[in-house]
Amino acid sequence: MQPAPVGEEAVSMRMLEGIRIVDLTTVIFGPYATQMLADLGAEVIKVEAPGGDVSRYLGRSAKTPGSGSTHLTVNRGKKSVVLDLKQPDDAKVLANLIKTADVVVHNVRAKAIERLGFGYAECRALKEDIIYLHCAGFGQDGPYADYPAYDDVIQAGSGICSLASRVDGNPQPRYVASVIADKVSGHYCAQAILVALIHRLRTGEGQQVEVPMFEAFTNFVLEEHLQDATTIPPLGPICYPRQIDPARQPFPTQDGYLSIIPYTDAKMVELFDLLGAPGLLAKEGLDSQPARAAAPTRLYELIAALTPARTTQQWLDVLTPAQFPAIPAYDIADVFTDPHFLATGFFREVEHPSEGRYRQMQPPLRFSADPDRKIGHAPNLDADGPAIRAEFGG
Repeated sequence: MQPAPVGEEAVSMRMLEGIRIVDLTTVIFGPYATQMLADLGAEVIKVEAPGGDVSRYLGRSAKTPGSGSTHLTVNRGKKSVVLDLKQPDDAKVLANLIKTADVVVHNVRAKAIERLGFGYAECRALKEDIIYLHCAGFGQDGPYADYPAYDDVIQAGSGICSLASRVDGNPQPRYVASVIADKVSGHYCAQAILVALIHRLRTGEGQQVEVPMFEAFTNFVLEEHLQDATTIPPLGPICYPRQIDPARQPFPTQDGYLSIIPYTDAKMVELFDLLGAPGLLAKEGLDSQPARAAAPTRLYELIAALTPARTTQQWLDVLTPAQFPAIPAYDIADVFTDPHFLATGFFREVEHPSEGRYRQMQPPLRFSADPDRKIGHAPNLDADGPAIRAEFGG
């Protein structure tokens, strides 16, 4: 089976060409996962309820209602069909579509999808080797199995909202200013689908896969923050000390802020030479890695006292030739003018068939087998519906 091209940006040979994914997910978690696979060439058919996925209405629409800015990003390269699964004719279309699919992905709660007749057992009866992935909020063998889950809820339950309090002493828990739990969990989903596809290539077997956002994101948060609570009994407190140090901030310059992070003894000594304070580390007793690890606040304070002497660019002119890891701390709106992004074409201006010109981020993966890879546009609601219903409604 060869998927039809999606939009004017599609090309004929793609890494996942021939893989058909039926995507019943909504908002960010599941759609972000399938977007990454669509970028790699999979045919992703987005099945939407009447009215469309709520992500279509996150951000303003340039021309067409339901084609908001978040939708243009998270649903790029997909097809769209509207099906009301409570209606027998529409349910039949989905059943026939699943018979041709490699993967079914949904984020409907387990009992609800089973009531609709599209649980794993029913889908496996339609296609024996189907890969069936549930983007769950919580692991289905725990007491939270049927709880609704959104990014804020998962952030709160993972403990990440408490980290800012450990930095600044303000007891108010705070969310990270990103739908980070959705996106991290989306990466786990994309990985799980690819692993299941490899397993099927080796064995011929499909399978049911569960990716619970609560567990996935908590795993992500605790990778470094479990720290000395890893051992039983704990050898020390939880949390990576450097990351909750209140002095760990971009350093002020004459006209902005700069991130500088050398790690080795030699580079740290060289940094203070370049900052105009040779010998200061030794004077402070911070000229070894163990000493700096024990007193990160003092180290950051020393650097912060020196960097206001020059502008950000003046410091970069000194640090970059000396191979120091340093970059301006941009305002988020300034990333579009970063010289590296401009050179690599990370942001591209493309023409959407209905929405006009817009900015598109390029996938951060490079393959020598697909060097000229281009990505498709996000579809208007039900853009492919007539063709899909005509083919699979019989």
